Amino acid sequence: MAVLFDEQAMSNTLTHENVTIDVQLGLGNAAATAYGCDLSYDYVRINASYRT
Repeated sequence: MAVLFDEQAMSNTLTHENVTIDVQLGLGNAAATAYGCDLSYDYVRINASYRT
């Protein structure tokens, strides 16, 4: 289902260093999967010495 949004406002928001995302759960009969990752310089630097 498409959601209406202001593309320019969204683009401007995503240029900020920190972005808040609010999620409302339990509002209907649907399922979703969300993935996220931190590949910032510091994350990679801190974890570069780990070996698996």
